This record gives sequence, C-alpha cells and structure tokens, in this order.
Amino acid sequence: MDDIKGLLSINIRRFGMVIALIGIIILFQILTNGILLTPLNITNIIMQNSYIIILGIGMMLVIITGEIDLSVGSVCAFVGAVAGVLLVTYDIPIALAIVLCLLLGAIIGAWQGFWVAFVGMPAFIVTLAGMLIFRGLTLVVLGGKTLAPFPDGFTQMSSGFLPSFLGGGELELLTVILGIVLSIIYIIYEFKLRRNDIKYNLSTVSFPLYIVKLIVLVAAINIFTFMLAQYEGIPYILITLIALIIGYTFFMNKTVSGRHIYALGGNMKAAELSGIKTKQMKFWVFVNMGILSALAGLVFTARLNAATPQAGQLFELDAIAAAVIGGASLTGGVGTVIGAVIGALVMGVLNNGMSLMGIGIDWQQAIKGLVLLAAVAFDIISKKK
Repeated sequence: MDDIKGLLSINIRRFGMVIALIGIIILFQILTNGILLTPLNITNIIMQNSYIIILGIGMMLVIITGEIDLSVGSVCAFVGAVAGVLLVTYDIPIALAIVLCLLLGAIIGAWQGFWVAFVGMPAFIVTLAGMLIFRGLTLVVLGGKTLAPFPDGFTQMSSGFLPSFLGGGELELLTVILGIVLSIIYIIYEFKLRRNDIKYNLSTVSFPLYIVKLIVLVAAINIFTFMLAQYEGIPYILITLIALIIGYTFFMNKTVSGRHIYALGGNMKAAELSGIKTKQMKFWVFVNMGILSALAGLVFTARLNAATPQAGQLFELDAIAAAVIGGASLTGGVGTVIGAVIGALVMGVLNNGMSLMGIGIDWQQAIKGLVLLAAVAFDIISKKK
C-alpha cells in the first residue's frame, strides 16, 4: 500500500492524465455506442492526430526551456506549400523533397532560435512574428490556390500501412506477432532496468506491484496491436511516432544534453554558473522545433493529399495544449515526452469522440478550452501543495 501511495505521489501529474485519458475513452465509448474503440476508428485516431503528437513532442522541449513557439501552425502550412510546389508542380523525387522540406524547417527554427537565444528577444514576440511571416509566405507560394493531388508514394507516409508478409485474411498476423515481440522486448528492458536499480541501491516498487505493472502494460500492448490487426494492420505513421517517442524519451532522460535542457528551464542562472551553454541549448531546441514542425506539415499535407493556404490553423494551440495537459509547466523545467503524447491523445480522443457524437466545432473548441484551463489549474494547485 505504501508503494502505491509513493508511486502516485511521485508521479501524480502523469498518472492523473493517464487516468483522465482512460476516463475520457470509457465515456466516449459509452456515448458513441461502442464506435470509438472499433479497429477502424482507432486507426483513424492515430492518423488524424499524428501531427499533434509530433508537434506536442517538440513543443514540450520548448516549454521545458521556459519558452513558447506560436509559429508552428504557420510553419506546417508553409512547408506543406513548399512540398506541394516541389512534388506537384516540379515533380521532383519524393525522398529529395522530404529532405529539402526538413532542411527548410531546420533553417526556420535556426532563424527564430537566433533571435531568442542570441539576441535575447522574447520567444512570444519572435514566434508571433514568425506566425505572421510564414502564414503570409504560404499564401505567396500557393498564390491563394490549392495544389493537389500528391504522388501516391508521398501520401503513403501518412495513410499507408505496413505490408503483410504472412498473408491477408480478417486478421493481420504480422501485426499480432509484432505485438508479442514488442511485449518480450519491453519485459526484458524492464527486468534489466529493475536489476540495475537494485544493484545501485535505488528505490524500487515491491515485486508484486512490479509484476502487476508488467501484466497491465503487456496486456495493453497486445490488445492494441490485436485491434489494429483487425483492420489494415500497423500504419507507417505509427512506426514514425514510436521511433520519435523512443528517441526523444532516451534523449531527454539518458543524455547530457537532455538533462541540460531540464536544467536550463529549471533555473537559467544556475545552469549558466554550472557551465551549461544555455544560449546554444535554447538555439538547438528551436531548431528541433522547426524540424518537427516541418515533419508535422509533411504528415498533415500527405494525409490531406493537398497543399492548402488554410492548413495549420490553430495547430500551435493544439501543440501547446498537448504539452500542458501532458504535464509541462509553463514556468519551465518540468515535462516529459510521454506526457506530451498523453496530452495529444487526450485532445485527439476529445476531437474524435465529439465528432462521432455530432457535436459542432463551436462546442468542441469551447470544451477543449475548458480542458486546457483545468490542466493549468491542476498544475498550479499541485505546486502549491
């Protein structure tokens, strides 16, 4: 019992959002008469919200440093427009177009990071200017028109599925097998992690609670992959998201640079006195945000199969909401990549569930605003305690 209380008290924000996500899923599963958790709709939720997850990860890092980026929606639209010109108008190779668009995102991030990190301008002002600049450039590049359709190879990155090498049928066996393999890898990783914690006399939960945790998470992995297997299997975009989640989680938790980002957001003066190159770290965080914004723009454009001037509207608010709902503190120094993913899923399930119920976009915006307000209020109240 003491282990459970300790675990909850240490991870109260993350567990709170996980519980909230589960509660929202159960609520909409009931209100939609079971439609929410059908294999088709689960796949749709992943595809429809992939860009929010990508932006949420990048925004989490920016917020951890104590900054904000209001330009991500416009950058997504601008990169999508450039991709449209490259692929639709000039018909250049898909791989080259993707590389050029990601490089463009890095340049945009470096441009904004320079003003914030080295000139010392407030990120709010710099990225607000960026939001206006790149929205305007989107209109210039597209000439106010929509470019479509894109090559099939490009749209596959957002709406394609991993081909099955084990035959078709009603169940994608490759997806089921991958779920089992992932479960085994996860169990081995967890046992190795626990062994190291015990070796170095670090605090660990009791063995029975540890086993319960493993059973629950392994069951969740296999139920999830089984549901996907009942439709088309694993989407390509899910593989991209998993790679980003694992990569950024490792970077933030296991590398020196990741710990420096936390230190920078926690206390910039103390970080400088500790020898951390705070300006360079802040600069590279904005470069990273630019790259992820470009990737999100490519994913959204591929999903839409069109480059349109209206793309990216309110994406910055979705990204900020995902990070804050997922546990990021706007004062900096607090947040996790997994938290950003959970926050994005909360927003995604809310959007999807309300759409299935036929709730208008006006009420959807109002409800999402209330959820964001509640998350920030929870942050403030928990800190006071």
